[in-house]
Amino acid sequence: MTNPFAALAVQPPALLWGLGGVLGALTVAVAIAAVLPALKPGGDFRNLRQRIGSWWVMIALLAAALLVGWPVVVALFAVISFIALREFLSLARMRPEDRLIVLTAYLTIPVSYGFIVADTYGFYLVFMPVYVFMFLPFLMACIGQTRNYLPTAATFHWGLVTCVYNLGFAAFLMRTPAAEAGPVGPAGLVFLLLVATEANDVAQYVWGKLLGRRKIMPRVSPNKTWEGFLGGWATTAALIWVLGPVYTPLHGWALAVLAASLPVAGFAGDVTMSAVKRDIGVKDTSALIPGHGGVLDRADSLIFTAPLYFHILAYFSLEHF
Repeated sequence: MTNPFAALAVQPPALLWGLGGVLGALTVAVAIAAVLPALKPGGDFRNLRQRIGSWWVMIALLAAALLVGWPVVVALFAVISFIALREFLSLARMRPEDRLIVLTAYLTIPVSYGFIVADTYGFYLVFMPVYVFMFLPFLMACIGQTRNYLPTAATFHWGLVTCVYNLGFAAFLMRTPAAEAGPVGPAGLVFLLLVATEANDVAQYVWGKLLGRRKIMPRVSPNKTWEGFLGGWATTAALIWVLGPVYTPLHGWALAVLAASLPVAGFAGDVTMSAVKRDIGVKDTSALIPGHGGVLDRADSLIFTAPLYFHILAYFSLEHF
């Protein structure tokens, strides 16, 4: 039987310290949730406790995957893409005549992630936005499905790019050669992406609660404010600037580009998915994750940050891609 402590011993210390820091932050959150009822008697903190409990599960799954290696990370993200696509297609209210197209859409997931397993970036890059983009409308035409043809084709393509293609870039980072990935290896690249993306969400929420006055997009997301956006941007940019040299090969100008742009991308993903849900008339994409909603609710920022993060790394540092 493999000794788990021996497996941990071979991990880069910075990765273990980073994961320990995340667990420490969660422990502090548990302590805060425990004392809040005494500080604010009569308050309802059930949702907060649910959110923290769900975070423990999500972080445990992601941490275990990062520690085991790229095959588990790729498999985990393939499952995430499948659930996210299922949530999206459920919200989009596909019609009975769309069943063949729905099945074909799901079949693109193993093909797309198969390119990641095979480490064939060139095929991955064009498969979804070019060939699936052409094939699904052609298949609809072949079966004579012309009612709401253009809106339906656009809905499928938007869902596939959002839930499968964009999220897959996070998994593809694990195929980065160790010599290019930096001191912590490919797992460090994914770790920083996930930490920065989620920290941006939390920081925008906290700054918005503390200082928020001016609405930034009242018709799309009434609770978001300029103060929350700018406070979250500054906090996340500082986090990336400090941790970037530890977990990525980026320095100087390249790191500044990442620090400045990633928080904006996270905000864009959040409000874009808010606009989709507002158009459909739902608050959450599902009730799968207690306190958070669905997988798509939790991954909305990552949908935008993952491809941006990947391509900044590829442009400035990673010759493999």
